[in-house]
Amino acid sequence: MKKYYPLFLIAVLYSCGQNKPIEEIDFKLNKEATSLIILGTIQDAGSPHIACKKDCCKEFFHSPDIQRQVVALGLIDNEYSKKYLFEATPDIPIQMKSLVTNDIENKNEIVDGIFLTHAHIGHYTGLMYLGKEATDAKNIPVFAMPRMKNYLESNGPWDLLVSRNNIRLTKIENSIPILLTPKLTVTPFLVPHRDEYSETVGYKIQGPKKTALFIPDIDKWGKWNENIIEEIKKVDYAFIDATFYSGQELNNRDISQIPHPFITESLKLFASLDTSEKNKIIFIHFNHTNPVINLKSKEAKNVIRQGFKIAQINDVYEL
Repeated sequence: MKKYYPLFLIAVLYSCGQNKPIEEIDFKLNKEATSLIILGTIQDAGSPHIACKKDCCKEFFHSPDIQRQVVALGLIDNEYSKKYLFEATPDIPIQMKSLVTNDIENKNEIVDGIFLTHAHIGHYTGLMYLGKEATDAKNIPVFAMPRMKNYLESNGPWDLLVSRNNIRLTKIENSIPILLTPKLTVTPFLVPHRDEYSETVGYKIQGPKKTALFIPDIDKWGKWNENIIEEIKKVDYAFIDATFYSGQELNNRDISQIPHPFITESLKLFASLDTSEKNKIIFIHFNHTNPVINLKSKEAKNVIRQGFKIAQINDVYEL
């Protein structure tokens, strides 16, 4: 599995509970390939988390870490000069800017389309930056499931983005592929989650040579109609929900009210996979308390030792 590293110069400041020296890294994107870029790895509320007094947050209120962006993927097709974003996070200004590099043919500041998974705060509220108060964008395609589309059309301030033509909503349907370019297809699929305002979907992203799953949010693997192990076997990469390591790190909330697959549960479920299948799995969407954010933690080392990957901002995966 070929893997490239950060696209642009970044200042690596800190990881949770561990200071790191500032370091400049400049790796190149393969201009001949269609690629996915990890633009964020953190759960909706970000890190540092509002009102958090834990060690994993306190130093970052004064020294923000550019690595701690909310979950998003960039999708680059240089052959057809197109770029897309999966999720519209509160960090969308930085995430879109990161896609303007010398290695990307399309130098537009705004992407050619945005794919939304659901109506939880980290996954769609970045759309506000496309409005009149910010960039005042023009007809940016936003791909959304029927309930998600209706929610944006029927509720402020999102309806203003629609009526002012800042965004152009495109309805997508469960398991119906969307052809973006002749060599790039995206297919949404429903997953069980807390669907207060919209459905929740994951995406299958099929490039010229390889395919990826993106499932940043799901309640539990056992609640899904599909078998996650079989779905992993069908693809080359699987970016999957890893909000909590074991649930024990969250001691001030009722964990049953915010169900996600614990990493410990996923490790047990995937234990029988061979090494090549385990290598496909990239854990993502980390709560601010999740110890695997710190790659030096014993929890992160446990994940990596078993053959799995932990998503890192600006990692690149060729499709």
